[in-house]
Amino acid sequence: MNYEYFIAKRLIGSKAYKSSISAPIIKIGIAAIAIGIVVMMIAIATGIGLQQKIRDKVVAFNGHVTITNYDSNNSQESVFPISKKQEFYPEFKSVEGVSHIQAVATKFGIIRTETDFEGAIYKGVGKDYNWQYFKEFLIEGRLPNFDKKWSEEVLISQYLANRLGFKLGEDFQMIFAKDDPEKLPNYVKCKIVGIYSSGFLDLDKQYLIGNIRHVQRINKWDEDQIGNFEVFLDDYSQIQQKGVEIYQNTPSTFNTQTVTDKYYSIFEWIKIFDKNTYGIIGIMILVAGINMITALLVLILERTQMIGILKALGSNNWSIRKLFLYNASYLILLGLFWGNILGLGLLFAQKYLKLFPLDPNVYYVAEAPVYISFGYILALNIGTLILCLLMLLIPSYIITKISPVKAIRFD
Repeated sequence: MNYEYFIAKRLIGSKAYKSSISAPIIKIGIAAIAIGIVVMMIAIATGIGLQQKIRDKVVAFNGHVTITNYDSNNSQESVFPISKKQEFYPEFKSVEGVSHIQAVATKFGIIRTETDFEGAIYKGVGKDYNWQYFKEFLIEGRLPNFDKKWSEEVLISQYLANRLGFKLGEDFQMIFAKDDPEKLPNYVKCKIVGIYSSGFLDLDKQYLIGNIRHVQRINKWDEDQIGNFEVFLDDYSQIQQKGVEIYQNTPSTFNTQTVTDKYYSIFEWIKIFDKNTYGIIGIMILVAGINMITALLVLILERTQMIGILKALGSNNWSIRKLFLYNASYLILLGLFWGNILGLGLLFAQKYLKLFPLDPNVYYVAEAPVYISFGYILALNIGTLILCLLMLLIPSYIITKISPVKAIRFD
């Protein structure tokens, strides 16, 4: 029989234990563990959630990897056409991990109304376009349907709609300049069938999505000519590796660019969240460990006579240290239990009730996103338990210095 566990269990269950001098300090230790696990869970959930949300929004407008012609054009506008007749289109079979590839073309134009105007990029897409991300962004209406060759339906951002006073179902004209300034510009009639809001204002300000045939007509391209290809991957973590593989499996006249390279500053900024999260975890575990060390020392001091009696009866130092470590483990597990209850409650409340809003101009999202995975929650709990117990091994060493004779006389 494990007598250390038996004695620790009896001590924990005794009424004297709960009403002893050390009771307030023990409660503080439990509270420190609970608060620490709550803060760590929120830090990880919001950090990963924010990274994923921002990443998904940028990917929605660009794909994971973009395939274009080699040219000196630094604008968002498609200038030199690419033929759709490529070995890698419509399925990129030569590279594993590619989930989808789509052909698009962009053209800068002016949206004109009777009282106002606004510059925007008309992103032309076809039947192969992946609407997965924009289904989540859609706040009013529906997604465009391009079954008709010259469909006028467009999806416009809430930012542009509010700025120009547009409502769902309204028509407007978009003007596109020609290379020759002496010639009359091109006009495209657009009908708003859907309004989206990604929360990423830098992109919402720029893009509306319509039929690629209009861009082809304005640029005098053939039906099989497009501006660029957008490639989507199954696993974002492999984006650099797959970006190289895609480059190696495309013609030498083509250039490829990953979304992380295209928006380098944004992705470098969201990497900082990892450092912040690690810092918070380290601080919280340190604080919780220090509180548990204090609680353990008080428990040892309170049970000095018991330690002396156990030593006199033949117990070795490690057995007595195990007894107090069992006791401390119970307190840590109790703190983890309440911390998980409170932490998960807050995370699920934020996920479904959106309690804490954020400024989209700063964070690119309207509310704090949360990522909930029982994998990292389990790892966090196990890691906290192990680290706290390791920290308690040092103060438990004081038991070896207690003399049985002096301990029994201790009052």
